[in-house]
Amino acid sequence: MAIIDNETASKVKAEFSKKLSGEVNLMLFISQHACQTCAQTKGLLEELAAIDARLKLTVYDISANSKEARFLGINEVPALVIGGKRIYNLYYYGIPSGYEFSSLLGDIIDASNGSTALSAATKEMLKRNKERIDIKVFVTPMCPYCPSAVRLAHQMAIESPNVTATMVESSEFPELSNKYSVSSVPHIVVNGKASFVGAAPEAEFVKKVMAGLMA
Repeated sequence: MAIIDNETASKVKAEFSKKLSGEVNLMLFISQHACQTCAQTKGLLEELAAIDARLKLTVYDISANSKEARFLGINEVPALVIGGKRIYNLYYYGIPSGYEFSSLLGDIIDASNGSTALSAATKEMLKRNKERIDIKVFVTPMCPYCPSAVRLAHQMAIESPNVTATMVESSEFPELSNKYSVSSVPHIVVNGKASFVGAAPEAEFVKKVMAGLMA
């Protein structure tokens, strides 16, 4: 049974036809052991890659391909890394299903074009910033407010190699969720220390992220 229904596949195909300009590499890390959504994530991405030839899916086993995993900083599965003009420091830990499917589509389009819709002010700030910024956005698939936080974090990672941004599906990674005291989503953690909860417009989101560097 298909994961992506025909109607959704047709809409995605039309959107990609209009908005993709270059190839996008989807690098998926899975495991044959103790991974509740690896097979489903692989199936989802295989169906998505079949919609447009510019999407190139490569599937790695995290044990057999440990060198690649270390190079890309992968230590959880399922994990997805997206590359376009370069390999971006944006990750999906867990299946990008439900509302997060829209985040994935937006990231693919941005990676294909090598640019985002972030404001000129945010892009300039990211260009000036020399500090490393790590953003983790904890989500659930049925959270309608989470994709905006994920997309802002991922767009920051596309615009700046100093930013690493990870979507974490909180129910799939309870140890990480407990570590950062996640009780509601979206829960955003900056550099493993500062955190804030809730979706926010771009300017406010960026302000909170930058404030987190001072924690």
